[in-house]
Amino acid sequence: MALKLEIGSKLVAATHNPGKVPEIAALLDGRFEIVTAGQLGLPEPEETESTFVGNALLKARHAADLSGLPAIADDSGLSVSALDGAPGIYSARWAGPGKDFTMAMDKVAERIEATGSEDYSAWFTSALAVAWPNGPAVVVEGRVDGTLAFPGRGTRGFGYDPIFVPEGHDITFGEMEPAAKDAMSHRARAFAKLKAALFD
Repeated sequence: MALKLEIGSKLVAATHNPGKVPEIAALLDGRFEIVTAGQLGLPEPEETESTFVGNALLKARHAADLSGLPAIADDSGLSVSALDGAPGIYSARWAGPGKDFTMAMDKVAERIEATGSEDYSAWFTSALAVAWPNGPAVVVEGRVDGTLAFPGRGTRGFGYDPIFVPEGHDITFGEMEPAAKDAMSHRARAFAKLKAALFD
């Protein structure tokens, strides 16, 4: 069976961050009415999987089964070669409960320095899952490679964007125009795959 979503149908974004709604709506070309798990009062599941794909699927299934609506979830993060792929799925946790990404970026710099490595290569991963209530799911993954630059530069974007310089560029995601970043980011690549799977 081809898994398709009806245009204009309601889709639960498995997040408690209302700031993600405009981004998800835009990446899905405004085809759906997006409501967040937070707005529906759904609890956040414990992220117990060891991969981005596993956590995205867990969050999407949890929101779909509890809401009775199709749900979309993402799990994304920064992986650093010198740190054996850390922080990876723990990217948000490195920022602590206060989501202090300045602290998290400092931690990345300190950890690399402690290894003595001169390898500053890194990559962002975004896994996206859409799940139907008590039913099937579609999962895709996007990735963008680059190098880290310290100290961070730029105030755009969020998370680790100020220290990440994508391949083929000399400015960080934090310095880049949002449209330029959105055209090549890990999330944009994952959404392109998802749209191909769901719409085309």
